[in-house]
Amino acid sequence: MTASTATITTSATPTTAVRPSLWKPGLLAGLVAAAATTTIVVVARAADVPVAIQGEQIPLAAFAQLTLIATVVGIVIARVLSTRARHPRQTFVTTALALTAVSLVPDVVVDATTASKLVLFLTHLVAAAIVLPTLAKRLADG
Repeated sequence: MTASTATITTSATPTTAVRPSLWKPGLLAGLVAAAATTTIVVVARAADVPVAIQGEQIPLAAFAQLTLIATVVGIVIARVLSTRARHPRQTFVTTALALTAVSLVPDVVVDATTASKLVLFLTHLVAAAIVLPTLAKRLADG
C-alpha cells in the first residue's frame, strides 16, 4: 500500500488593490497634447487668426505649459479617484468632462475675436480628447 500526499499551497502575501500606473502614460499623453495644442495655434496664426486676448497675442509657450499643468491636475484627480471612488473610471470621466466644460467658460467671456475664441475652444477639446481617454482606460470600472 502506498501513501499519497496532497500538497496545499497558500499565498503568504496579503492581497491589495493594484493601483494603476497613471504618471508615465499621463505625462506622455500630456506631452502629445501640449504639442497638439501648440500646433493648432501655430496653424491658426499662419491662417491670420491672432489667438489674442485684448489685442495681445498669447505666448506660444503658454499653450504647452497650461496643457501640461492641466494634465498633472488630471493625473492627481485620477489617482485620488482610483483609491476613493466606488466607480473610479465613471467618476473620473464625469468629473473630467465637467472640468473641461468649465475650462471653456473663460474663452466665452474673454475679450477676443470669435476666431480666437474658436481656436481656444479647440485647444481645450483636443487636449482633453488626448489626455482623458489615456487616464480613464487605466482606471477600474468599479
